[in-house]
Amino acid sequence: MKLNSPMEVWKYLPGTNCKECGEKTCLAFASLLMERKKKLEECPPLFEPKYAEKGKKLAELLAPEVREVEIGIGERARKMGGEDVMHRHERTFFNRTVLVYDVWDTMKEEELRERVRKITEWKKFYVGEFLKVDAIAIRSVSGEAKTFAQCVKRVAEETDFPLVLCSFNAKVIEEGLKEVSNRRPLIYAADKENWKEFLGIAKRFKVPVTLFSPDLDMLNSLAVTFSSAGIEDIVLDPGTYPEGGGLEQTFSRFVRIRRAGIADGNKGIAYPLIAVPMTAWMVHGSKAENALAASYWEAIIADLFIIKYADIMILHSIEPHSLIPVRTLVANIYTDPRRPVSVEPGLREIGNPTERSPLFVTTNFALTYYTVESDISSNKIDSYLMVVDSEGIGVESAVAGGQLNAESFKDALESFKVEDKVKHKTMVIPGLAARLSGETEDVTGWTVLVGPRDSGRIPGWMEKNWPPETVS
Repeated sequence: MKLNSPMEVWKYLPGTNCKECGEKTCLAFASLLMERKKKLEECPPLFEPKYAEKGKKLAELLAPEVREVEIGIGERARKMGGEDVMHRHERTFFNRTVLVYDVWDTMKEEELRERVRKITEWKKFYVGEFLKVDAIAIRSVSGEAKTFAQCVKRVAEETDFPLVLCSFNAKVIEEGLKEVSNRRPLIYAADKENWKEFLGIAKRFKVPVTLFSPDLDMLNSLAVTFSSAGIEDIVLDPGTYPEGGGLEQTFSRFVRIRRAGIADGNKGIAYPLIAVPMTAWMVHGSKAENALAASYWEAIIADLFIIKYADIMILHSIEPHSLIPVRTLVANIYTDPRRPVSVEPGLREIGNPTERSPLFVTTNFALTYYTVESDISSNKIDSYLMVVDSEGIGVESAVAGGQLNAESFKDALESFKVEDKVKHKTMVIPGLAARLSGETEDVTGWTVLVGPRDSGRIPGWMEKNWPPETVS
């Protein structure tokens, strides 16, 4: 990204405000182009002869600094790379780290299928969405092409997840690809020994390819060789060494490659990066009694490279103590820091409330909302929850910033037609908004009770304060 504002993008657009893109103005379209919510193809005039040069230049300027690579097909396809900045607070990161969990070709068939199902079906509810993982890596442990191909076939029968085929043996990879070439798997990995064979396979099957070398000069040479041969969908693996000086050097290589691609503009190495935290098992997990330590160490390494700068990673442990923190960190790092995570304002029914049930009030900041909703519903308190539009900001900050005030309470009561549901005209506001109670009563005409500062204390508060005399 060489453009820093919608106005800079607008200069390359026709400027006719023709609305063919679906937006009212070219400037609005320019803003959505920057956010990758619109594509250049949605502006037909830009491809007319009189604007063609502008369109070509704009496409170059909007192209991300790190190439975007896609694996898989259909709804399950996952994009990686495509980043423009070194740090998310500079703008945002767009394509979250693709989490890939492994199976291997020496597993018994039922064990294999069961593990594939567990990976495919895993999900965890977090701040309004279900977190899931993304892909499955199939490792050749046997070293036998036919065995590997049979394993790939079985995995493909169980899941529509994107696949990563793992072997340094080109013949093994080729046999596996014959089973799933139409599903656009990532092949792993070409190195200085096998690159000619892998280059031929990538060209023949038209699939993304991983290049491996801890030597950055060699890695750059491999990338230039493959790109010169017409292979554009490249992923780089500078090696993941799980302890001591090896881990320090791994970290350094990831930072150097990303800096070269973004800050220095070196397009020869500006490709997505793959980390392999499961190498922790090579050091810590050789014995069954060390499995717990290995899974923890794998998660620590994964967390390090989620932050700096893995676009895809291969992992082993699907135990909750390892998988949940890794997936949660991905969700947090790849949330746009410029926009609060929010829910739709509205009046929610929790349990089976009646016209005499309590009316609680909260903001539409997602973390606040889901915490309050969970604390009320888990304690089986039949009630209404009025979610006020605070521009996605939490209670204390919204009170301080003026987004949450007596007028916003009044607007919510009227727009959600709360009086049609609640007849006692009593609302319970958060303890952190206590200073708004008097003004809110004056503006709304409702009785205001101040609830606890922590929604986890609502059950105890209810015992002492509900129902009040106005409701009895």
